[in-house]
Amino acid sequence: MRKRVVQATLCLSSFFKTHMNIVLETSRLYLRHWQVQDRPHFAAINADPEVMRYLPRILTNEQSDVLANCIVDAITSRGIGFWALQTKSENCFIGFVGLSYVDDTLPCAPTVEIGWRLAKHAWGKGYASEAARACLALGFNTYQWPEIVAFTATENQRSRAVMSRIGMTYNAADDFDHPMLSAGHHLQRHVLYRLKNSKI
Repeated sequence: MRKRVVQATLCLSSFFKTHMNIVLETSRLYLRHWQVQDRPHFAAINADPEVMRYLPRILTNEQSDVLANCIVDAITSRGIGFWALQTKSENCFIGFVGLSYVDDTLPCAPTVEIGWRLAKHAWGKGYASEAARACLALGFNTYQWPEIVAFTATENQRSRAVMSRIGMTYNAADDFDHPMLSAGHHLQRHVLYRLKNSKI
């Protein structure tokens, strides 16, 4: 009887993960494909001034949906991207974490970046670091990329702390002015963190 219960549980778990389109899994989190019901929660994240403090502007609902569409399109066409992040304990969408090919206009191109954006209520719990480590493992072990980078506005100490926590290193010589921000913009100056693939 116990064996049947275990088998049934495993089958239900497999069905759940397939139904949810799970890409990666950690002890507390699922990184999965986006769902329609994520959109209003994502819009709330993008409308939060504290979350968007080091990004050019807060987004309207319409702008947030456009961004979500771009993220989904990138995942569909490239196989990687910023995946939806969901807690296991509450089945709650809390933002995104993932991998993306760096825009050709950036001085560190061509390479792959790791990035994240989490709801404020999910801050301070180690979720960004936990999900980021899973993404780094995917990038280095499965895709065998030689390097993954991360970048943010110079003043964004919270994201910089995550970058350091997951093993990335900073060199002031890599600082750059983001080409998509106008000259003199207070967020134009960016820092770059790098992590080499130790297996290559």
